[in-house]
Amino acid sequence: MDDQNKNLILATALSFLVILVWFLLFPPPESSPGATGPDGQPVAEQEVQGDTLTPPGDPSLAPASPDATAANTPETEVDPDVTAPEAARISIDSPRVVGSINTLGGRLDDLSLPGYRVTLDEDSDLVRLLSPTGAESPYYALHGWIAVDGAETEDVPTDRTLWEIEEGETLSPDSPVTLRWDNGQGLVFRKQIAVDDDYMFTVTQSVENTTGEDVTLRPYGQIRRNNQIDTTNFFILHEGIVRMSDGELEEIDYDDIPDLSAEEGRIEVAEDGWVGFTDKYWMTTLIPEPGTAFRSVVRGVGDTYLAESVYPSVTVEAGATASAESQIFAGAKEWETIREYQQGGIDGFLDSIDWGWFFFLTKPIFALLHWLNGVIGNMGWSIIVLTLIIKAILFPLSYKSYTSMAKMKELQPEMEKLKERAGDDREQLQKGMMELYKKNKVNPASGCLPILLQIPIFFSLYKVIFVTLELRHAPWIGWIRDLSAPDPSSILNLFGLLPWATPEPGSIFAIVSLGILPILLGISMWLQQKLNPAPPDPTQRMIFAWMPWVFMFMLGTFASGLVLYWIANNTITFIQQYAIMRSHGYKPDILGNIRGKSPPATKK
Repeated sequence: MDDQNKNLILATALSFLVILVWFLLFPPPESSPGATGPDGQPVAEQEVQGDTLTPPGDPSLAPASPDATAANTPETEVDPDVTAPEAARISIDSPRVVGSINTLGGRLDDLSLPGYRVTLDEDSDLVRLLSPTGAESPYYALHGWIAVDGAETEDVPTDRTLWEIEEGETLSPDSPVTLRWDNGQGLVFRKQIAVDDDYMFTVTQSVENTTGEDVTLRPYGQIRRNNQIDTTNFFILHEGIVRMSDGELEEIDYDDIPDLSAEEGRIEVAEDGWVGFTDKYWMTTLIPEPGTAFRSVVRGVGDTYLAESVYPSVTVEAGATASAESQIFAGAKEWETIREYQQGGIDGFLDSIDWGWFFFLTKPIFALLHWLNGVIGNMGWSIIVLTLIIKAILFPLSYKSYTSMAKMKELQPEMEKLKERAGDDREQLQKGMMELYKKNKVNPASGCLPILLQIPIFFSLYKVIFVTLELRHAPWIGWIRDLSAPDPSSILNLFGLLPWATPEPGSIFAIVSLGILPILLGISMWLQQKLNPAPPDPTQRMIFAWMPWVFMFMLGTFASGLVLYWIANNTITFIQQYAIMRSHGYKPDILGNIRGKSPPATKK
């Protein structure tokens, strides 16, 4: 077998090895038909058939008492056979959220988002955020009181307390509702719930003391979530607990919650913070009043995860009334909406969006992309304009790189003569090349700097496209209706000309089911590669020749927005490099030998 065939086999094997490793590290997200899960992707259909609750007055699912320590926090087993009695519901009718409040426990446990559907179909189900007990994956929020002094546990409302509706029939931005419960022992509890035009609920709890003695209670908020959660399961994305504690952001994956010790799960917050559950696009978060001290608690109880905010004790004097106000965000992680809440006083709320390691790049890149989309009105064209801006910023470095490449192209004839003289003596070849570079003042490594700068920018933009809600279901042109999803076209059915469907995402056939954008990506990379000097080593040259087509498969299942950026980047780079090389008196040979042995660039 000659060297050329050996090199071809080696290059082919390495290429497919790279593809295999890539798909092991970056598996395409799986999807299944049906209703929406916490990340807004389809899951199995759910049918709610009543409520299954914890035992009456169960203290272990309530927040810890003021003096409780990690060692004496009780454990709980949720009894699946306990069925809740029928309870009235209060409808929620708001521009951004719809659903109902359960008067049993006063729980916010039925919430959907009218602005978002599970799929692109017009008749697709709304994305459902919160679900009651009895659903396949219960997820709800409640607020209450802990008896501290002068009252017993049975004197305060629990998750099984049946509240009466005192005021309001439907919760809307203009119409709050009030629930009332009299414990029959001289304490009257009220819970007023209001909602704004977006996703923020305000809960004002009050207690009226007619017992004749002082009573000390401690208010709390709690989010409960069943641990059977359908996640995206992608390592670059955080899904689980997210909380801010006096300026310190903490992210805890769902898998890590059961392993938390009491000390790890509990933080005493001095002034500002919040705690809750975050998914890819949606979030439910408890938010105390800014400047309020509270205990932030994360723990697992049985098959339930809990996020809690426990507030300072309140002493209610005889004949007096005390109240406590807090908020709960339950909705979509829209950058502009969350930014407005942060500007309104919620410390670090924008950090609830997972910006990643390169947050110092991700945040400004997204802010610029968001602004461009507001001006242009199309996220796809905004990505292309963003690419132009990034290339303009990096142009001074790119100019030096392309100038160096032009000089190296000029040296190609002398390089070929060196290889002929050196023969198989690699040491002599390398020494001759270094002398040639030094003599002509060429730095072969200068072309690496723009590439190194592109890597964090590429990952930052990938993070923006993968994580931020604004790219979800965002169309570009024609067949690209969702820039956060892979190109739906397929070469296997000649891009829709043949009557069969494309392979299911995640299948082995999806890997080779290249769409139009991935193919354009491969072509743009191949054209750009033709402008670069070919490596002197035959094996390296063969590997480089395969790289555009390897990346075509590697990025084929990535979000269309990311592939669009890479195509635009390659096209602009090609134009810049071609123009600069021509300005130095050389006409690059674009259509030279396909295996990488392009003839040297010629003088004009």
